[in-house]
Amino acid sequence: MSRYRIAGSALTLLALAGCGSSSSGGGGTPTTAPATTQVAAEDKGPVCVGEAPQDGLHVLRGGGFRLPGGGGVQYAEAEADGTTRKATLREGDRYKSGQHQWTVEPGGQVTVSGHAYTVRQICSYRVVLEPKAAADKAALATAPKSMEAVEDSADASLCFTTNPDVLAAAAAGFPAEGEELSLVGNGGVQRFPTGLSLTVSYLDTDAGTAGIAANCAAIPVAAYEDVRVGDPVEFAGVVFKVSTLTETAVTITRSNS
Repeated sequence: MSRYRIAGSALTLLALAGCGSSSSGGGGTPTTAPATTQVAAEDKGPVCVGEAPQDGLHVLRGGGFRLPGGGGVQYAEAEADGTTRKATLREGDRYKSGQHQWTVEPGGQVTVSGHAYTVRQICSYRVVLEPKAAADKAALATAPKSMEAVEDSADASLCFTTNPDVLAAAAAGFPAEGEELSLVGNGGVQRFPTGLSLTVSYLDTDAGTAGIAANCAAIPVAAYEDVRVGDPVEFAGVVFKVSTLTETAVTITRSNS
C-alpha cells in the first residue's frame, strides 16, 4: 500500500500561511483542526444547494475565512442526504478548542462577532456567505494597498476578499480552463501570486483518496480530506476537479465554474 500523511503541525510550518449566538473570531497561534467529515467518501449529494451571489465570500471545506471586524468562520463539516445539504460552521478563522458551532442550511443566518451573514450556498467543497450589512460588503471588496504577496499574515487583504481585481489575479495564476495542475506529494509546497500555497497532505493509492491543504496569510484556508477522482475542490475562487491520483502526485483540472 502506498500511503503517507503529513502531521497538521508540519503542514503549518511548510505552508506560507492556508442562526445562533456567537463570540469573537479566532486569533493567536494557528492550531491544527480536528479531522473534518469525510465528505468525498460518503457524500450523497447534491454537490451544491443554493445560488452563490457574485460578491459572496467563499469559506472552503476544512478551512477558515477572516471576516471584517476581526472575526472569522470555518467550514467544519458537511452533510448531504441526496436532496439537500447542511454544513457545520465554526467561529474563528482557525481552529481552537471550545469554539461555537452552527449547523446551517441554505437561506439560514449566522452572526459572527456582531456581523450578520446569510448562507446563500452550501457545496461539498465550500459554503458561500453574503454579508447583510453594506459596510461589510464594502470592506470585503476593498482593493488592497498592494497586489504583491509578502507570504505572511499581511496578505490578508489578498486572501480574504471579494475584490474582483484580486480574484482575477488569483485566477490568472492558475492553468487555463480545462488545463491541469499537478500537486506533488511528499510535502512539496506550491505557491501562487496572491499568497496562496497548496500541499498534498496525504496520498493513498490503494483507497484512491488524497488530502489537499491550502494556506494563505498564515491561515489554513482549506483542508480537503479523502478526495477522489471527480471530486470538486476550490482555491482562491477557482474550482477544479480531481483528475488523477498517483503515488507521487494529485492532478486537478480547472473547471468552467
